[in-house]
Amino acid sequence: MPVLVPAGVGCAARAPDRRRILLPFLVLGLLVAAALAVAVATRPVTATEHGHTRGYAVGLSHPAVLLTGYLLATVGSLLVSGDRLLRRLGLLTGIGALVCALLWRLAFVSTRCALAAVASLLLLHWTAHPPRT
Repeated sequence: MPVLVPAGVGCAARAPDRRRILLPFLVLGLLVAAALAVAVATRPVTATEHGHTRGYAVGLSHPAVLLTGYLLATVGSLLVSGDRLLRRLGLLTGIGALVCALLWRLAFVSTRCALAAVASLLLLHWTAHPPRT
């Protein structure tokens, strides 16, 4: 996701200068994805019960740094996309990430699937009504 979202937003961008603005988000996404891939490939994955949900971990050495990079690459690229609906998706995703984190602390039911469903509806609307050139 940290690579696919900035790459997809870059492909959807109509203006070449917008693609240049998105390039740092793609590079950041590549770095985050590489670090996560190495962690998944070299460390054991653990699953723990957390209230009504499951928690998965790979023992990252700097999880806050990787999470920040992940959110910047994905949400950030949407927010600077230049497209009104993609910016709205970025705002929804950013707020959703915050809500999911807060509800996770309460050990509430998993909210990521609900967020993904809402985001999918917004993407469906975007694909049905492409930006005018």
